[in-house]
Amino acid sequence: MSAICIIPCGKKKIWDKYPSEGAVSAEEAYIGTFHRLAEQYAKKFFNDWIIISAKHGFLLPHDIVPENYDLTFGQKGKKTISIERLKEQIEEKNLTGFDNIVVLTGKKYQPIISSIFHQAKSIQFPLDGSKGIGDMQARLKSAVLENKKIHDGR
Repeated sequence: MSAICIIPCGKKKIWDKYPSEGAVSAEEAYIGTFHRLAEQYAKKFFNDWIIISAKHGFLLPHDIVPENYDLTFGQKGKKTISIERLKEQIEEKNLTGFDNIVVLTGKKYQPIISSIFHQAKSIQFPLDGSKGIGDMQARLKSAVLENKKIHDGR
């Protein structure tokens, strides 16, 4: 069964540290603690991983992020990427062949991911049930250090 790990982008970006930085790859753009821990986990346990962004949708590690932005799913008054566009990206970025989707995000992403990956046999949210961002970070860090995947939290 083929698997892909979806990780969140994160609020803190390279431009927060280096404001004059130009366009960078998605792998370089996001520098927050939670994102970095999720990326380490994804790289350790999965051959394929992707970032989800409320502005850009699905970003492969080498995709270019042109500039800084501040947008999250569910943010009132701001336009996030549509479900329809995310579904199109699944086709465009060849994500339809994955049977197992592992999502390292908080609860607000669950309805989005569940509504767009219809081909998946399994969608797992291993951080579900965490007591907050600190607990999620600790679980990711521990998993990487101990070389043990986190089991589905639901």
